[in-house]
Amino acid sequence: MSDNLPLVEGIDLTDPAQFANGIPQAAFTAMRERDGLSWVEGTDSQAGFWNVTRYADVVTVSRDTETYSSAVGHIQMYDIDEDALDTRASMIDMDPPIHTRLRRLVSPVFTPRHVQSYQDTIRVRVNEALDNLESAGSGEWMELVAKPIPIGVICDIVGVPETDHDYMVELSDHLVAGTSSEPLPADAYGNETELRLLPFNSPAAHGVNEYARDLADLRRASPGDDLVTKWLEAEVEGEKLTESEFSNFFRLMIFAGNETTRSSMGHLALNMVEFPDEFNRVRADPSLIPTVTEEVIRYSSAILYFRRTATRDCELSGTAIAKGEKIVMWYAAANFDPDVFDDPLRFDAGRAAPHVAFGGGGAHFCLGASLARLEIAVLIEELIRRDIQLEIMGEPTYVDSNFVNGLESVQVRVK
Repeated sequence: MSDNLPLVEGIDLTDPAQFANGIPQAAFTAMRERDGLSWVEGTDSQAGFWNVTRYADVVTVSRDTETYSSAVGHIQMYDIDEDALDTRASMIDMDPPIHTRLRRLVSPVFTPRHVQSYQDTIRVRVNEALDNLESAGSGEWMELVAKPIPIGVICDIVGVPETDHDYMVELSDHLVAGTSSEPLPADAYGNETELRLLPFNSPAAHGVNEYARDLADLRRASPGDDLVTKWLEAEVEGEKLTESEFSNFFRLMIFAGNETTRSSMGHLALNMVEFPDEFNRVRADPSLIPTVTEEVIRYSSAILYFRRTATRDCELSGTAIAKGEKIVMWYAAANFDPDVFDDPLRFDAGRAAPHVAFGGGGAHFCLGASLARLEIAVLIEELIRRDIQLEIMGEPTYVDSNFVNGLESVQVRVK
């Protein structure tokens, strides 16, 4: 690698502190404006990586799984040992055709048509949360609204009892902590496994695995109309899921079906306060709910990035990439690309341009996109129907992570 490659000077994207106030827009703007891709230097223990920050490039990488692999290396920017790849792998860490076969086990539950059948259940959970908010008059938006809705919905689908929903939130929170600057103690949740062998390098992954095994035993004894039961009965190429495959499926559903939607719901509260005129447009014209939902999702970009690894020497955006080098797709940058989004920092309730918050298409397009859209849309509908307007009390606190654009705390008052 030559000495004159473009560097990202003064910006350490491996440091969660760079995201302590949300998306570092100035840094991403500078990277998009460079010729070619920008490079982040590695360290003694971690290889450097290419930053993909333009919309078109993210789409290119997303749709070419033969050149840009999820199974080779790892889907997060840091490196993991070869012997850890299989023990940590879930469906999103795999390439077709293995990924495709596993995805078929769950995809029927998340089709746009099937997801509509959850609408009444979602609305009940949304209204329960908003009842609690209005009754309190003020409080923690994340605890009262953003957390209970998505975890309740995904747990209903998967088959987690209501009494365990808070525990699932806790585990999901602590999985994200594995990408933060202050990880959990290695022995949390009774973990005795080396952290390098656990997803997110977090002992919370051990906690999820233990819970998944217990729930599997429960469903074998007492089957239900839920995903856990279906996974236990399902066969892939004539074989049932292994214990490890089952646990990885469970962890993926709980994390992806909970964390990302709640992050977007957290940002919704901020959006409503920061852009009141746009939400007044929606109040006057509820037909804008589908587009304002997409704008909330774009603006929040709940998952900041995913990584791929080059399987061969290739070129992207005029930059030569060597086989084995890491490519980090910054969705949070691509979603504000001015070549695609007119005045991208403006929140526009009627914006129609497609975003990449659910990925840039292809095999790994977010399985739960339709469910997330519906949950956020129903929340917006009910906020407008009740004419709830918010005031933010103090400064919001972001999750300490460079992977999830989440909010730890948003204190609100109902006006």
